[in-house]
Amino acid sequence: MVRTNRIAVVLSGCGVLDGSEIHEATMTLYAIKKSGGDYVIFAPDITQYHVVNHLTGEEMSEQRNVLVESARIARGQISPLSEFNAGQYDAVIFPGGFGVAKNLSDFAFKGSKSKVIDEVKNVISAMVNAGKPIGALCISPVLLANLIDNVEVTIGDDKDTEQAITKMGGRHKRTSHGEIVIDHKYRTVTTPCYMLDANIVQVAEGAENVVKAIMKMTEDQG
Repeated sequence: MVRTNRIAVVLSGCGVLDGSEIHEATMTLYAIKKSGGDYVIFAPDITQYHVVNHLTGEEMSEQRNVLVESARIARGQISPLSEFNAGQYDAVIFPGGFGVAKNLSDFAFKGSKSKVIDEVKNVISAMVNAGKPIGALCISPVLLANLIDNVEVTIGDDKDTEQAITKMGGRHKRTSHGEIVIDHKYRTVTTPCYMLDANIVQVAEGAENVVKAIMKMTEDQG
């Protein structure tokens, strides 16, 4: 009997300007199921940095919770990130969106001097220590560069972000639509998605290629 891979997906809210990029999150979930895996969705139970009106791009005078907002994408099937146990999952994937840089970290404000929140730090550290794959889309590779010394990642070709990754101790490889970068030492897989001027088909290709590479890694590790 073939064992089904269980992939954790970590969200950062709902909506590109203040949470998870919905296309990237959805295409990641779709790719996991299409590849024969199962996903379990997590998000930190914390207050968002701010709330943005996605119609106007203006900040709104209200507060929202990252876990509650992420539940919109997860259709309510979601758990607090504090409950994540690396032993229960074969891999973890982080879709992009400004929530990564505002809620999971403060990269949007501090760049190369940013910090990652403890819950995300614990997830990444646990997976690296267990030798299990980590996928990161769009801006999410900055989390890996922040926490994993000399890891090779891609966010496409944005010079400012590339420089920040280098300052944090990571290595950046420029890529185009749908392309992935694999760091075989740390078992990370990254792709640019909407860090480039992409469309939803190109985003889907990137997500699918990340998932395919992760599935291959889990097969190789038995």
